This record gives sequence, C-alpha cells and structure tokens, in this order.
Amino acid sequence: MKKTFLSIIILFTLSIGTSVAQKYAYVDSDYILQNIPEYTDAQEELDQIAKEYQEEISKHLAEVDKLYKAYQAEQVLLPEDMKAKKENEIVEKEKQARELQKKYFGPQGELFNKRKELIEPIQEKVYNAIQTISQEENYDFVFDKSGSLTILYSNPKLDVSDDVLDEIGKVMQTIRKEDRK
Repeated sequence: MKKTFLSIIILFTLSIGTSVAQKYAYVDSDYILQNIPEYTDAQEELDQIAKEYQEEISKHLAEVDKLYKAYQAEQVLLPEDMKAKKENEIVEKEKQARELQKKYFGPQGELFNKRKELIEPIQEKVYNAIQTISQEENYDFVFDKSGSLTILYSNPKLDVSDDVLDEIGKVMQTIRKEDRK
C-alpha cells in the first residue's frame, strides 16, 4: 500500500513538472541578417546614402568655416554695420547646414525613412519565420543572443538561427546553408 501511494505521488509530481516545463531556443539575429543578401544590399545602399548626405553637410560646414575665417581676418577693418551683416550671414549659413543635417539624419529624417523602407520588411520576415518555427517546435521563449540580453552560455543545439534562415528562404533569398558565416 505504501509503495503504491509513494508511486502515485512520484508520478503525480513528475507529471506536474513536465506539464510546467518550458521549451527555450535562441537565435543570433546578426548572423541571420548577415546571411540574407537583400539585407546586406540594403545596408550597403544605406551606407552609401549616409556618406553622400555627410559629404553634402561637410561642404556646407566648410563654407561656414571659410566665411568665419575670412570674417576674422577682416573684422578689424570693417565698420559695425558690415560686421553685423557678415556675422548674420555666417549664422544663417550655419543654421542652413544644421537644418540640412536634421533633414537627413534627424529622427524622422530621410535616412531614417529610407532605413524603414529597406530594412523593416526584412526584419518582419525574420520575425515571422521565428514565430512560425516557435509554433511548429512548441517553443515558449526564443531569445536573441545578439541583442542586449546577456546569455552567458548557450547550448548550440538550441540555436535555431539556421532554421529561421531556412524558413525565410521560402519567401526570399538567403545564403545557402553550407556557405553561411
């Protein structure tokens, strides 16, 4: 009787433990994105656009610097009204350069909007692939080891990054499994 009762308690405890058990996996989003050629192309395009914007802003700031140096050299010879006019011209040029910088690199600037246009659809596909795999494999949690979450140890068997790339490969081009970094 005691053995039967003890066996029932053990089975009950084990069944509770397994029903509460959660399944975990992780991905490396940097690895995933680096193995999607469309993402790499989009990132290169964004870098080129940012470089062009920065060059244009640098030209404006160089012009401001040139005007300021010329003003400093001749300010002792200028009457007060000409000094004020030159100072206003310098301030206006600097203001234009800062507005251009905000237009290109600001929170709602052209680079931000271009990044949203190019990168967001790819990130959405990655998210959808992670969600699909999580549902198919019954994962309760999927962590991203490349984000701010600190994972001190991870079992490589729990890494589903390649599965995510394979899932994304159904809707867009990814790098072949054997060629991945």
